[in-house]
Amino acid sequence: MPDSGSSPLRPSPPAAAARFGAPAPTFTHGVQADPPPAPPQASPVLERILCGPSGLGTAGLSLARRAEPAAPEAPAVPEAPAAPGAPADALHIPGLYYHPVAEPDPVRVEEVSRRIKDWAVEEVELYPEEWEGQFDGFSVGRYMVACHPDAPSIEHLMVATRLMVAENAVDDCYCEDHGGSPIGLGGRLLLAHTALDHLHTTQEYQPQWAQSLHADAPRRAYRSAMEYFVRQASASQADRYRHDMARLHLGYLAEGAWAQTDHTPEVWEYLAMRQFNNFRPCPTITDTVGGYELPADLHAQPAMQRVLALAGNASTIVNDLYSYTKELASPGRHLNLPVVIAEREDASERDAYLKAVEVHNDLMRDFEAASAALAEAAPAPSVLRFLQGVAAWVDGNHYWHQTNTYRYSLPDFW
Repeated sequence: MPDSGSSPLRPSPPAAAARFGAPAPTFTHGVQADPPPAPPQASPVLERILCGPSGLGTAGLSLARRAEPAAPEAPAVPEAPAAPGAPADALHIPGLYYHPVAEPDPVRVEEVSRRIKDWAVEEVELYPEEWEGQFDGFSVGRYMVACHPDAPSIEHLMVATRLMVAENAVDDCYCEDHGGSPIGLGGRLLLAHTALDHLHTTQEYQPQWAQSLHADAPRRAYRSAMEYFVRQASASQADRYRHDMARLHLGYLAEGAWAQTDHTPEVWEYLAMRQFNNFRPCPTITDTVGGYELPADLHAQPAMQRVLALAGNASTIVNDLYSYTKELASPGRHLNLPVVIAEREDASERDAYLKAVEVHNDLMRDFEAASAALAEAAPAPSVLRFLQGVAAWVDGNHYWHQTNTYRYSLPDFW
């Protein structure tokens, strides 16, 4: 596939902004406000996409001519400064390329957090009492509000939040530290997947399958979250999500197979697995959560598929970087990009971690270049808004990892 940075498409931000559709609704303390008049230019997130990547080492990747900044008169900013809007105790990885986001609306965060816990405890009986602290520490309400700033209502946010929690339940209980095992993983994932993509069988066996959807917490969560999702989504959006969840489960199976044989993949093989075992199902539903639809033919375009793949890949390497010490301290052996680089490229732990930061940065810059090229090539309002939503999700995902000091800490490499 050609490098997106070599695309001849060079968007002009003012022209692209003029083609951008009506702005997303604005909210004041979680309540939808009257829509503002159309702005003269695109939103900051879309403006950033259309201008291409920025920051140290990205001048050669610029997709639009930008004015050179004036020479600074003050001393240079110290390395790895606190991101605007991030709490003082937020984690900072030197050299990591990301975009800070504003603190999510606390009223929305509180309401989503309350509703998701009620759903987890009362509706699907997701976890035993002793896991409550871990559930609260996940801070899923803050996560989803940060990732979906254009959601028109709390219920739209809840669609994404239930799916996120259900996906994590499957990962934790089938694959990871809460009873997970690679042995028999394929069978468990297949049966769980039928909660998303229903079994169509004979009348004799249909009741047994339906009863099986309540057999364990992951299947109960998948079944319920999907029922809520299809009420908001079109048939095309629901089928898109099922497809991306099948991709996710394929990635789980590859990682499980390597664990069974104690195999450390080559770096490129690990990255191939991570293109499937990654966050892609989350940004792919950004239009459903936003209350609109990217038409199926536009979503299926190879250029859009590349944008989504790169967004998922970059976001997942963020997880590898922030969860590095957490996984090293967990029982068993966990594959992540720094671990694979260290073993396969005979690097020290520090050098492998820094190489993983470089891989993430390359993926982010390719994602932004591919997004800018697509925005110029297909400037339909739904495409531009979807690209904006995916970029907001990528930024919100980083924000959540950076600020979730309950779950994450950084290695002492600096």
